[in-house]
Amino acid sequence: MTENDPWEYTLYVPNDVRAVTVSRRTLRLILTMHGLIRLVDLAELLAAELVTNAVRHTKGPAALRVRWSGGVLRIGAWDADPEPPSPPMELEEITELKAGRGLAMVRACADLWGWQPLSRDGNRGKFVWCELAAA
Repeated sequence: MTENDPWEYTLYVPNDVRAVTVSRRTLRLILTMHGLIRLVDLAELLAAELVTNAVRHTKGPAALRVRWSGGVLRIGAWDADPEPPSPPMELEEITELKAGRGLAMVRACADLWGWQPLSRDGNRGKFVWCELAAA
């Protein structure tokens, strides 16, 4: 397997704040094993924000999905709540806040981000994602 070959991992986590640490460490291992060490720190930060939102603002399970394809790393968090995420604030508005910075940081640090509602086999939810280009 070369760095250019596509791959994808999904880690299902319970609704527990410890899931954020498990997700970060798992992502670090995945990226290290695939030779993408240069993306680890930023990817870990973004994944932590996405998984934190999924665990903090919903009641059900969540999942971290990581996909590499065409030189782009897509990191996303699934949760069972179909409601859209709150729009991110501007960076200038979040400097004094202790909470609510997550999506603003994702928007500021990622090359692209978004969300989509999901419905499969009667299960509803949403997927909030961001992308980092390798270059």
